[in-house]
Amino acid sequence: MPGTLYVCATPIGNLQDITLRVLDTLKTVDLVACEDTRKTLQLLNHFAITKPVTSYFEHNKQVKGDKIIAALLEGKNVALVSDAGMPGISDPGWDLVQQCLAENIPFTVLPGAVAAITGLVLSGLPTQRFSFEGFVPRVKKERRTFFQNLAEETRTMIFYESPHRLEDTLETMAEIFGERQMAATRELTKKFEEVLRGTPAELLAHFQENEIRGEFVLILEGKEPSVEAAKDIAWAVERVNQLVQEGISQKDAIKQAAKEAGLPKREVYNLIVKE
Repeated sequence: MPGTLYVCATPIGNLQDITLRVLDTLKTVDLVACEDTRKTLQLLNHFAITKPVTSYFEHNKQVKGDKIIAALLEGKNVALVSDAGMPGISDPGWDLVQQCLAENIPFTVLPGAVAAITGLVLSGLPTQRFSFEGFVPRVKKERRTFFQNLAEETRTMIFYESPHRLEDTLETMAEIFGERQMAATRELTKKFEEVLRGTPAELLAHFQENEIRGEFVLILEGKEPSVEAAKDIAWAVERVNQLVQEGISQKDAIKQAAKEAGLPKREVYNLIVKE
């Protein structure tokens, strides 16, 4: 029987945020796979855990991934951790999970700290709908195209950025997103945790005058839904009521009104049901 891969979330700054379940798992597995063995050993030593560790990161994921899979097929249990947060988010953890699926190796996820979600809630921006966009491209042209493709996004957006490229990123965001509100969060869960809120231009001005330190989670509000779309939906509801009064069944009225308004039938149906 193969062993089990345990995908373990680790603290993003404050070691007290590790879960009891992760600690128990790290104590019992046969091997710990991690991005940086030095950082993971610091974590293990802090909690007096002694286990073999092996590196697993973007540039060695093919070779090391095969070795980890081989260990699992031999019946060994393996814990996968990242330097901070949940493996699989902006690291090759997803690749290892795919290999487990291909080999029918059982795996499970042990939840815990995630910088993206922590920053999102801390930002104060809408959390009902959001998209995680990962790291911002380093090259100026690619960065500009990256943000231009998100200009019409209505969900709150989450980005990761390093201190060395923060100013360039904020400058491009100011150009493309204008006066939208955003938050720059840094040193999450640590002693000097900080949240700065404002427009991209306002945050850029702040960081041009202050030292930039720590990894950042940037949260940007989405584009306001167009007024025209809102009128179309209201019109469609009124149109359904009108057609029903004319003797058409509600089902056919919804279908016709949605077609006339250019809206999904399900969207019109949901609004009618709410009424």
